[in-house]
Amino acid sequence: MQRFGKWVTRSYKWIFTFWILLFGMMTYFAIQLPGLLAGDGFRVDGEHEQVMKIVSEDFGLPAESLFLVFDGKTDAEIDTSLDQLEEFGIMSDIVSPLAEKAQYTKDLSYALLQFDKAPDDMPQVVEDIRDEIDGQTGVTLTGGGAFEHDVNQASQRDLMTAEAIGLPIAIIVLLFAFGTIVASFVPLIVGIGTVVSTLGILALLGNTVDLSIFVLNIVPMLGLALSIDFALLFISRYREELTKRSVTDSVVMTIRTAGRSIIFSAVCVFIGLGAMLLIQVDIFMNIALGGMIVVGMAVVSSLTLLPAVLLMLGDRIHTGRLLKERGEEANGWRKFARYVIKCPVTIAIVAFVLLAIAVIPVKNMELTIPQIDSLPENFDTRVAFEQMQDTFGLGDESTVFLIAERDGSWKTTEGLHDMLALQDQLVDDSLVKEISTVFTISGIDNVAEWEQTLRIPQLYDQLNPVLKNFTDSGNRLFIPVTLQASGSSNEAQDWIRDWSEKDIGFNILLGGEPRFNQEIFDEIADHIVYVLLIIIVSTFFILMFAFRSLIIPVKAILMNILGLSATFGILVYIFQYGHFGLNPGTVALIIPVIVFSLVFGLSMDYEVFLISRMQEEFAQSFNNDKSTVEGLATTSKVITSAALIMIVLTGAFAFTDVMPVKQIGVGIAVAVAIDATIIRLLLVPSLMKLFGKWNWWLPFGKGLYRSNSQKYSVKK
Repeated sequence: MQRFGKWVTRSYKWIFTFWILLFGMMTYFAIQLPGLLAGDGFRVDGEHEQVMKIVSEDFGLPAESLFLVFDGKTDAEIDTSLDQLEEFGIMSDIVSPLAEKAQYTKDLSYALLQFDKAPDDMPQVVEDIRDEIDGQTGVTLTGGGAFEHDVNQASQRDLMTAEAIGLPIAIIVLLFAFGTIVASFVPLIVGIGTVVSTLGILALLGNTVDLSIFVLNIVPMLGLALSIDFALLFISRYREELTKRSVTDSVVMTIRTAGRSIIFSAVCVFIGLGAMLLIQVDIFMNIALGGMIVVGMAVVSSLTLLPAVLLMLGDRIHTGRLLKERGEEANGWRKFARYVIKCPVTIAIVAFVLLAIAVIPVKNMELTIPQIDSLPENFDTRVAFEQMQDTFGLGDESTVFLIAERDGSWKTTEGLHDMLALQDQLVDDSLVKEISTVFTISGIDNVAEWEQTLRIPQLYDQLNPVLKNFTDSGNRLFIPVTLQASGSSNEAQDWIRDWSEKDIGFNILLGGEPRFNQEIFDEIADHIVYVLLIIIVSTFFILMFAFRSLIIPVKAILMNILGLSATFGILVYIFQYGHFGLNPGTVALIIPVIVFSLVFGLSMDYEVFLISRMQEEFAQSFNNDKSTVEGLATTSKVITSAALIMIVLTGAFAFTDVMPVKQIGVGIAVAVAIDATIIRLLLVPSLMKLFGKWNWWLPFGKGLYRSNSQKYSVKK
């Protein structure tokens, strides 16, 4: 780091010029990113997609569908609206409620709009149809493509809302932390440079990688918070060094000390994000990719752009002082630190009790895949869809698309017997409400009668198209199955698992909403243990290497797990129980994984900041109590300021519309608040006191404490 620091001080003008050029170029690409984002990221490359492709290409089901909901419209008005859309010519078919009475009531009706379009084309289709029906009261477009379009638009507004709330408050926090205008705005420069360059890189990748709309919120949230945190640590240490050294020497020393802490912190966050790549669901892979890039850029900008700006400013870093510097005697943190280590047992017990109380609601956590509930309750798209569900009971049932493959044709006598046997198994299943096959459609209930009927030319012309609707030219049979359970229910998912494992003599593939949900849930369940192991084990070794200690990494990991468990309990209390003005709901399935992976690494920032200073002091005095007090006293202001900025920038998303983003923002803000207060200011110092000299013990290698050496004894 010493050599790197000297290189930065020699080349700072070139470094600054490079960042100016990079910022200009990446801005051009970054503004194109929203147009490249599509879908909510809940996609897994599995059997569901395979089946949906088969039923679309081989059995004529529409590739995409939307609903046009009519509220209080007359038959004539419904007919006029649909005729207008039919002339528009972008739909493959329209199923009118006037022709399909199951879609019709006097007060509310819906038309099914079918499309032979790719998913990427649907956002434009949604806009075109809405333009066409604009001005027609009581007519609302809804359905999957409309949800995604609205979530995309809401996500872009959410980002602007969160920035409008978070950035001004972050500036105020920085002003209190540094006391000068110039020093306060430098972290923002670094944060903006980090975020814009990352969004530009993602835009370049967006042409080859499918990116979720949630990337637009997560990357700026994480990038700004992390960059400002790093800059806060760096500048605080730089100003401290500036009282003893020249500007150039201070930058070199800061890179060697604070730069080391930044790298260790970033590696912990990087690993937490990278571990999510094991879960092959698009949203986790997108967030992991975007997060890893933004973390990498935050480190690069903090160790290159930030020092370059500081070198260019020189002593002008103190310009615009608004608050007087407080002397060491006025530092209440030192008094607080001494109080904590005087009552370590009491403080530790109180902290553990508070966290345990917060953990209690976790036992009731209900996880679901966010769908229509991602949108606010007042959005027309959601209102219309929920009206349709309530009126026609659509949410109480779900459809499974079953594809059965056998060695020979299904149209032979043997194949028809197999078809009838499969039909009987499905009918006998208690969860199956209805199925459609050639036998149920034709009303013929045995093979002999079917074959005899086909010999009559007039009836053959009627029945052969029915057979083609359910069998292809090869060896595939298509059976739509209606279940008496919603697609997101455990019953529907268990049904899918059971039928996937059934031995019925030939291969079956299952698609539809129940299979989609089951694949997402199982993909997470099958890999979450490995994700957690990678994060925990790698964090342990990183901290052990950084602090040459066995006890400190173990404590850090256990405290992180406890703090995150308390966070999830609070999320259940807020979002699932319905508090602070929110209606009772569920927690998005992605929240525990994303918050754990992000915060486990982010919280290590504060662990590294705090323990690094304690380690520096212990290496000089070999006095555990003194190093604990000095470490807490000298870093508490930085940690508190950094935590406040993180809380503000992520917590601002609590005021946004898209529910999963709101839950991620609140989750990170709550976790950081718990970590920076109860854990970092109470538990860490009290446990450092209780463990004494053993904090710095390493059973192998070169630890800071050796029990057989008087030099390393700890003064009481």
